[in-house]
Amino acid sequence: MTAPARILLADDHALVRRGVRLILDAEPDLTVVAEAADGAEAIERARALGDGVDLAILDIAMPRQTGLQAARELTRVRPGLRTLMLTMYDNEQYFFEALKAGASGYVPKSVADRDLVEACRSALRDEPFIYPGAESALIRTYLDRLRSGDRLPRRPITEREEEILKLVAEGHSSKEIARLLVISVKTVERHRANLLQKLGLRDRLELTRYAIRVGLIEP
Repeated sequence: MTAPARILLADDHALVRRGVRLILDAEPDLTVVAEAADGAEAIERARALGDGVDLAILDIAMPRQTGLQAARELTRVRPGLRTLMLTMYDNEQYFFEALKAGASGYVPKSVADRDLVEACRSALRDEPFIYPGAESALIRTYLDRLRSGDRLPRRPITEREEEILKLVAEGHSSKEIARLLVISVKTVERHRANLLQKLGLRDRLELTRYAIRVGLIEP
């Protein structure tokens, strides 16, 4: 028999991880070999496992680093590792961001019991997956734009600004953010000012509300 595909599961809710693990471990061709509670830990676990993991299932909204941030990093450091986004959010922008981050698919938690196993198998075959309730035209439109060189849906902030926005919204001070990202406090303040200007916001409270709205942190 072929060995089951090895899965890294990342979600900041232990109950969700337990439920998802029960679904996956019940399949003879899938097995969860590691868990992580946030995006940064997921990257660490993937690095430690090396070739011992085939697929990473990442929640979008997690502390320290989101699933999208983790997917981007894993695509850079482990290009052979497939990624799949598991999320409570259901909108077009997240879907496009997931594809741009290198993910093979996007599954809302509300239909995970029905669609997650097939999504895993599709990702492992290197085939895109989007749950049946979504418009399949999204994939065709994205791929058509990609092939023709047309611009994809615009991303308002850079990856670094997204990192800083998330940490600000989580309540970290500029000094703490500088230490976490290994940059100067002045650089943090500059990025923060750019964020306020780009997004048309006034203060930390509005940045936090924006971060919740776009799924960087949970309310």
